[in-house]
Amino acid sequence: MSMTIDRIGSIDPIQPGKKPGQANQVSETRKSDSVSISSEAHEKAELFRIQELAAAAPETRADRVAELREKINDPSYINDKIINATADKLIDALFG
Repeated sequence: MSMTIDRIGSIDPIQPGKKPGQANQVSETRKSDSVSISSEAHEKAELFRIQELAAAAPETRADRVAELREKINDPSYINDKIINATADKLIDALFG
């Protein structure tokens, strides 16, 4: 007694590795992820950024502040030359 097994589907011998019923192109539906950030999170991030900037800023030198106070309180220190130089520095700082 002999038994014959018939093929199910056809296999193309010219394209090895291709399985029967496999499509020529694979089409995937890709879903994108999204993130939503609340206004509270934005505010906290801004506060954190400001704190980091303040921490990175140079510290106030009390000795330098005291020295400048003495100069400002001295009537002979404030003259037209100092006033003009200060005004020029302010204008440069504001309008760069």
